[in-house]
Amino acid sequence: MIHGLLDNRVVALLIFFAAYGCFIFLPARRMLVALSAGALLLLIGVVSPGAAFSSINWNVIGIFVGNLMIADVLIESRAPAFLAEIIVDRSKNTAWAIIFICLLTGAISAFVDNVATVLLIAPVALALAKKLKFNPKKMMIGIAISSNLQGAATLIGDTPSMMLGTAAGMSFTDFFWYQGKPSIFFAVQLGALTSFFVLYYVFRSQREKLQLIPVEKVQSWFPTILLVSLIFTLAGASFFKAQFSHAAGIICLVAGTIALVWQAWRGKVSLAAGLKSLDYDTTFFLVGIFVLVGSLTTTGWIDMFGQSLSGMVGSNVFLGYTIIVFVSVVLSAFVDNIPYLAAMLPVVTKMSAAMQVNPTLFYFGLLLGASLGGNITPIGASANIAACGMLKKEGYTVRFGEFTKIGLPFTLAAVLAAYLAVWFVWR
Repeated sequence: MIHGLLDNRVVALLIFFAAYGCFIFLPARRMLVALSAGALLLLIGVVSPGAAFSSINWNVIGIFVGNLMIADVLIESRAPAFLAEIIVDRSKNTAWAIIFICLLTGAISAFVDNVATVLLIAPVALALAKKLKFNPKKMMIGIAISSNLQGAATLIGDTPSMMLGTAAGMSFTDFFWYQGKPSIFFAVQLGALTSFFVLYYVFRSQREKLQLIPVEKVQSWFPTILLVSLIFTLAGASFFKAQFSHAAGIICLVAGTIALVWQAWRGKVSLAAGLKSLDYDTTFFLVGIFVLVGSLTTTGWIDMFGQSLSGMVGSNVFLGYTIIVFVSVVLSAFVDNIPYLAAMLPVVTKMSAAMQVNPTLFYFGLLLGASLGGNITPIGASANIAACGMLKKEGYTVRFGEFTKIGLPFTLAAVLAAYLAVWFVWR
């Protein structure tokens, strides 16, 4: 029996590292890799079907899929493009127009998936660049990193936030005020304020006088109203989180279904076509990742890693917090933050228990590092990859150094400010 347990432990760890290596070198096949790894764990008996099902965080899946549905309909409504063009027309020069577009991107991405936000705003930004005949690379990089920054601010802003919120039992309102203290939202806003000066420095030389552009016609305000209603409903449901732990996921799925049915009713896109267009790659990637990380929990690796990490830092909470933040920043600059956060959340939980400290400090540090570190490189976050892909279609290739030249100072400014804010509130 002991021999079998050791075999399972070794096999689970080997499959885990093999899968994560493939995520780095085969990012386009990440969904296939995650599902294959999960299936292999089931086939050889490392995890049982029941344990695999239980390890999947269905609340996160519900929040993610529901928000995807709303984002697709919101893009079609053209309401965000309408707001962006009004901002451009009212800016005194190109520099401020770009900065305001980045700020709008951040505001939207606090409530809509980061990649969807880039898809919403990018057409307006590219149209502005064509009209004024300037290279759009810096502007698109600014949009991508602004999206990633604010995605950590709310429960529904980005997948890592959804994962953290569910793991920590946090509701929508808990991201604003938690356990009687200012929560992660305000730390992110302080980071955004600091990084604003980096954006201003990057775009300060673009002083072209703007010409008025035709303002986009909004197809319908219903998707915007639906998104606002979703936010208020999630806030209201926060009061019942103890009785209904999967409320957020169900609410988001219901809102997303309403969005797709409404779109089909208008005759724009059929219900089948709307469902077909969803991001199933990331959805099934998440399912596979949950099973993969669940195997490490089942075989005892998470307990061992958490204990060893807490033993390394001893009783020094500040050292533990600092290691979590900055190791996360470095690793998530090159590794997808979804599998990284999935692997580290249970480790941080075990580490907090071993050190007998409130896990909130470590949870927030992990989310900040994993979410903001992706801004350093063009491969660090899905929104970065999407922005660079859109630029490539326009004939512009973003080199690694070009992205890092903007992403690194932006990240350092945002992370340092948010890191200090979380420490002084939650130490």
